Amino acid sequence: MTAPTGAPDRLDEPARRVALAVVTESPLDVAEHADLVQTRAAGAVVTFAGIVRDHDHGAAVDRLVYVAHPTAARTLAEVVADVTAAHPVDAVAVSHRIGPLAVGEVALAVAVSAAHRREAFAAAAVLVDEVKERLPVWKHQFLADGTDEWVACP
Repeated sequence: MTAPTGAPDRLDEPARRVALAVVTESPLDVAEHADLVQTRAAGAVVTFAGIVRDHDHGAAVDRLVYVAHPTAARTLAEVVADVTAAHPVDAVAVSHRIGPLAVGEVALAVAVSAAHRREAFAAAAVLVDEVKERLPVWKHQFLADGTDEWVACP
C-alpha cells in the first residue's frame, strides 16, 4: 500500500510507548523486553544486553554489586522520556539490575521497536549511552585477587 503524497508511510503514528522502565533486583531477560515492545507496526526490534564480564582493565572480576541512588527510577524515566521524544520509536523497554550479580548475568536490558531498523538501532544506542551516563548507579567490583573497587557513576 502506498501512502498518498504528503501522508506518512504508516497507517498510524508511533505511540512511543514506554513498555517498561525499572531499576530492579530481579534477574533480567532481554527476550522478555523484546516481547514487550513488539507491535504490529514495528519492522524492527533491537535489543541490548549489558553483561557482567570476568575482567576490567586487565584485572579478573569475580562478581559485582550495583547500588542505586533513591532517584534512580525517576532518572531512568526521564532518560526514556528524552529518548522517545527525540526518536521515532514504537516502544521502549529498559531495566537496570541492582544488587549482587555474578559474571555472565545481565545488568542492563534494552529493547526498542520502530518502523525501520535505522531508527531502532539509533534509539537503542542513544538509550544505552544515556543510561550509562545519567543513571545514578554505582558498581562495586570484587576482584579475583581479593581487592575491590568502586567504579565511577554519574
